[in-house]
Amino acid sequence: MKRNFSAILKELGLKKTPKRRAVLEVLADEPGFLSPEEVWHALKDRFETIGLPTVYRNLEELANGGVISTIIHPNRQLYYYYCTRNAGHHHHFICTACRKVEDIPDCAVTVMEGDIITLTGGKIISHIVQFNGLCSTCCGAP
Repeated sequence: MKRNFSAILKELGLKKTPKRRAVLEVLADEPGFLSPEEVWHALKDRFETIGLPTVYRNLEELANGGVISTIIHPNRQLYYYYCTRNAGHHHHFICTACRKVEDIPDCAVTVMEGDIITLTGGKIISHIVQFNGLCSTCCGAP
């Protein structure tokens, strides 16, 4: 599937640099999540001068723009995933064994938000929910 990364970057107000587009391409071609170091290794043969700080900066900008998802692994390292369903609020199920990422379309947290507001007297601006586990393949389910 052809993705229009230039249009996505323009919409975010980010420069359409070859390196930034390449970061998106690497993530989009991967069915699971990648570490910044893995993205950098995938790109260093394509670009003579690409440093790890450049990769980190681009990943952060793309994640802040909602184009890619940040995965918080149980090992406390951040990973990144290009979610084809990046429009609209949803969550992910993360297989910690094979790195597969699956969309969870419904958000049960919104039901709890009223109780949380009543309890705290505050205002909820956003929330982050991620489910970690083993996918059906990794846990041997039929």
